[in-house]
Amino acid sequence: MAPMTRLRADENHAPLDMMREYYAQRASISGTLLITEATFVSAKSRGRDENAPGIFTQQQVEAWRHVTDEVHSKGSFIFMQLWHVGRAARQHALDKAGLEMVSSSDIPISKEYPTPRPMTTEEIWECIASFASAARNGIDAGFDGVEIHAANGYLIDQFTQDTCNRRTDEWGGSIENRSRFCLEIAKAVSQEIGPDRTAIRLSPFIEASGARVPTSR
Repeated sequence: MAPMTRLRADENHAPLDMMREYYAQRASISGTLLITEATFVSAKSRGRDENAPGIFTQQQVEAWRHVTDEVHSKGSFIFMQLWHVGRAARQHALDKAGLEMVSSSDIPISKEYPTPRPMTTEEIWECIASFASAARNGIDAGFDGVEIHAANGYLIDQFTQDTCNRRTDEWGGSIENRSRFCLEIAKAVSQEIGPDRTAIRLSPFIEASGARVPTSR
C-alpha cells in the first residue's frame, strides 16, 4: 500500500489509536507490504501538518510500536516513510513550532509562498544525521524498513531539482552535486539499518510544491 497522509497523530506527533486500527485493517491480507504516511524525522523537519506523525522521540517510537505489532500480527509488513518538508512548510505551522523555512536555496515555491533560507553546510549534515537517527528509531519501533521521501517537491527534491537548487557549493550546480544530499542520506540510513531495509521514493516527472525538472543536466 502506498503512503497516504491521514493526520491522525496527537499534538506531540505520536500516533493515536485510530492509526493502529487504520493500518491493521489494511494489513488484513497476510503478506501485504504497507508504507506509512510521511513521518517527520526531527523536530526541525516539521512545519507543515500539525497532526502528522514523527519518529524523533521515545513517545513516538512507543506509539508506533503498537501499529507495527498489529500489522505483524496479521502476517504483513510495514515500512516507515521518512520526511522533511523544507520550503513546502506552511508559515502558521512554522510560527507555532518556532522554526524557520529552509531549503537548498532562497527560491520560494511561488510568489504566494515565503522565501526560504538556504541551509548551511552544518545544517545539511545535521539533517542527514537526523534521517539516519529516524531510521534507527523506526527499526526500534518495529518497522521492517524505511522509505526515504525524496519526491513531490519536499526537501530532498529541493536539492535535486535545478529549478530550486541554485547553490554554487558541493551541494549544487551539476546533477552529481545536486544529487549529493539524497545520496548521502541514503548512505547514512543504509549504514544505520542496512541496505536491505532502505528504500527511496523519487518522482522525476511530477509537478507538486514547485517540483519540476526541465533539464537532465
